[in-house]
Formats: sequence, C-alpha cells, structure tokens
Amino acid sequence: MQFMTFNLRFENDRDGEKGWLYRRELVVEIIRESSPRVLGTQEGTQAQLVYLRDHLPEYWMQASGRFWDDTCQYPTLFYRADRLRLLDGGEFWLSRTPFVHRSKDWDSAFPRMMNYGLMEDLESHESLWIGVTHLDHIGTEARFQQAAIIAEWLGNRLGPRILMGDFNDVPDSVVHRALTNPKTGLRDTWQALRRREDEASMTHHNFSGVPQQCRMDWILVSREFRVLDAMIVRSNREGRYPSDHFPYAAMLAWEKND
Repeated sequence: MQFMTFNLRFENDRDGEKGWLYRRELVVEIIRESSPRVLGTQEGTQAQLVYLRDHLPEYWMQASGRFWDDTCQYPTLFYRADRLRLLDGGEFWLSRTPFVHRSKDWDSAFPRMMNYGLMEDLESHESLWIGVTHLDHIGTEARFQQAAIIAEWLGNRLGPRILMGDFNDVPDSVVHRALTNPKTGLRDTWQALRRREDEASMTHHNFSGVPQQCRMDWILVSREFRVLDAMIVRSNREGRYPSDHFPYAAMLAWEKND
C-alpha cells in the first residue's frame, strides 16, 4: 500500500509561469505515476481540489461536511475507491475553537486544519484512521499547540492510524516528538528505515529541484504497519516541477501477527 503526502502550492497569481494553471496537468501525471492508495494534499484551494477530483476519477475526495470558501486552503484526503471504503470522515481547525471556520489562535499566521477519514481496506477488511494536516509556517507556539491537538485526537482513536502532511518543522523537533510519543503510538516512516537526515532528505525546494530547509513533509504510522520503503518523489519534466515541495511517499504493509 503506497501513501503520499503532497503540498500542491496554492493557486498564486504571483507564481507566473510556475502558477497552478501551467503545472496542474503535471501534478495529475505525477500522482498517477506513483498511484498511491491514499493521497494527502496541502494548500489546495477549492478550484485546485475540484480539478484533481475531476481529473483523477479513480480517486474520491474526502470533504464530508466541508464549508467551502474559495479563498481557503484545505488539507484533503483523496483515496482509491476501488481499494478503500470511507466509513466516517470529517475535519476540524487547529485552534481553541476547532469547529469555527477558519479559526486560529496563538501566533499562527494562518488558519490551520486537519482532514481525516476512517476507511476500510477492501482487501484485508481492516479499518484504519488516516489524517492529513498542514501546520503553521511562522508560529512556533502555534505549531506546538496544533501538534498537541492532533496528538490528543490520535490518542483517542484505537487501531491502525496514519498521519501525513507538511509540518513545517524539522524531524525530532518538539512538534515531531509530540506526534511520535508513546501516547500517539506513531513512528516516522523515514526514520523507521534508518534513512539519513541530510540535504537529500529535504522536501522543500522552491520549484528549483535543489533541496532546501529540512524534511518537513512526514508520514507517521502506528505499529500495525510495516514500513517497506519511503521515497522523496523528485519527478520533473525537463526541470519543470509540479510544486515547490517534493511529494513524499511511503510503502506500507499490514504487520502480520502470528
């Protein structure tokens, strides 16, 4: 089972030739190449997400009960409808008032959200919780508080769980530790394979293909999953990249209990 997290880069007129209009077909192409069972996106506006929904008909979009606002960025799950069945789903804002649309607290520069689904694997008939999020890029306190909200949510759910997203922080930061502590029961897929943390692991590149900042895009999984592989997807077409982040993918298998 392959899972992918992908910061799409929001639709921004100032991006010029790197704008969504000029790369959206490439985004679809690269998603199709990897063919993840579940795709978690960040920064997608309504128009971007609807484009993906319409051009990836094999995927269904989890946006149950969403209040659409055409200026808002929504972390969103897309799942293969031939492999998974949605049992429950929803979303909430990472604030003191999680069900107030676009609410934000602490030093968060923007409203931040988590989208989630409880899904049944149609092959194994196992159910799993999957969440996708995008933590704030400015507010240090906000990132920690946002992670704490998600950690509490994870701790209140039993069984297999996967969390993916752009966390805007370095591995082994306080944010990372909050989400991979014994109460959440999650571990980092990259670290599970004992991969190095260096320039080659960085996931932000500002459309250049040259790694920058840190490995800020993570897929975290509970003990019910075995991590077979993990990859930073650097696919491009003659130096044209689908986003300012590299997508990050992890190949998982159900852990067998003999």
